[in-house]
Amino acid sequence: MAEMNLTLVTEFLLIAFTEYPEWALPLFLLFLFMYLITLLGNLGMIILVRMDHQLHTPMYFLLSHLAFMDICYSSVTVPQMLAALLEHGAALSYTRCAAQFFLFTFFGSIDCYLLALMAYDRYLAVCQPLLYVTIMTQQACLSLVAGAYVAGLVSALVRTVSAFTLSFCGTNEIDFIFCDLPPLLKLTCGESYTQEVVIIVFAIFVIPASMVVILVSYLFIIVAIMRIPAGSRAKTFSTCTSHLTAVSLFFGTLIFMYLRGNSGQSLEKNRVVSVLYTAVIPMLNPLIYSLRNKEVKEALRKILNRAKLS
Repeated sequence: MAEMNLTLVTEFLLIAFTEYPEWALPLFLLFLFMYLITLLGNLGMIILVRMDHQLHTPMYFLLSHLAFMDICYSSVTVPQMLAALLEHGAALSYTRCAAQFFLFTFFGSIDCYLLALMAYDRYLAVCQPLLYVTIMTQQACLSLVAGAYVAGLVSALVRTVSAFTLSFCGTNEIDFIFCDLPPLLKLTCGESYTQEVVIIVFAIFVIPASMVVILVSYLFIIVAIMRIPAGSRAKTFSTCTSHLTAVSLFFGTLIFMYLRGNSGQSLEKNRVVSVLYTAVIPMLNPLIYSLRNKEVKEALRKILNRAKLS
């Protein structure tokens, strides 16, 4: 019996939502609809930024990369979740689970960094308007985005190597929608102290670090706005509302998942939150930036008018 319990795991089985077989088809259709909206919305945002010259600014350059990351980020997890719903569970090889974990961490980390860069961009636009053009040059934007990609790659490599040097034994069932570190740690049969430290390091250098940049940027923005005439405050701050909404949704769910203790966590709550940051938020981001942004709505209106005329 002891030998059976110590059998090494070479395959993982995702069993989230399998206890509700009657909900499999409705959930499949719902998640499929959200995924299609995510693809269409974010791809549309990228095309819109590319086509309209008025959107060829640093803010929209960063937004187009955020939209691309949302497509990748969602595509790593949602198709697998759809397959699991259809098949009432999905089997993943050890290598495939590690690849999914790496890509999810990679794209998720870049999302955090891009949101921080967008906050820094808004800070420069509001607080340093005369220097904005000279600081946020095309070369500077490319360098900042490249830095976000490199930092995301490093975070993903370190976290993946640390997680998959663990020994997994006994049950191979993951009661989650994809291969993430918290549910994987529950399957370990050895010492996981190093991996717990990796969670903390990842949290410190990705989530809180990005949040510090965002909070400090908006602190300076609020101070600058309070110094201008009251009639112009709402118009100035309106350029930041879309970004603040996206930041609140994304980081709120990540904090719930990664910046709290593992003890006593509800699997039901974890699954709901994981659906939020893997399927719902990537779908909402293009809607947030289009419905709450006059420049995007104007660019969309011009393109639609051209299509009608042609």
